[in-house]
Amino acid sequence: MDEIYIWITSVGAVIMASFAIFIRLKATKRPVSAKKIIIPPIFMSTGFLMFLYEPARPAFLQVIEAVLVGMIFSILLIKTSKFEIRDQQIYMKRSKAFAFILLGLLFARIIFKLLIGDTINVEELAGMFFLLAYGMIIPWRISMYMNFRQLEKGLKNSLQSKSTMPVET
Repeated sequence: MDEIYIWITSVGAVIMASFAIFIRLKATKRPVSAKKIIIPPIFMSTGFLMFLYEPARPAFLQVIEAVLVGMIFSILLIKTSKFEIRDQQIYMKRSKAFAFILLGLLFARIIFKLLIGDTINVEELAGMFFLLAYGMIIPWRISMYMNFRQLEKGLKNSLQSKSTMPVET
């Protein structure tokens, strides 16, 4: 049963990673907004409802470990998430490294599952992986939001200075 679980969840993770890569590549074609940066972690926070189910609750030390590992992984996402200005709007820059980072994280997840999957029950492990993902996404999105706001402010200032320049006649 455990081998089937590992295969099913690993295939599911590969499908989710492929979907995330597809969505991220598609997102580079549309302008970014603060809402598009903030809303995904808010929607993802509904996953905390899993902790109402007691077997899914990891021990305090496991919570700290999962969140810290997620924060370390977030550094990779932060380093590869860049914005650019095109047509007076802010867009995400396409990053070839993003797909490799996501696949690397997927590989690390599978390795972790194989290494500690027998010592921690399935529900608790799911809770730990959720906390790892959330611990990774929150710093990444905060960084994206701060960079976006800074770029947006610079863009507004440059547009205002262009519109207030005296016109020579």
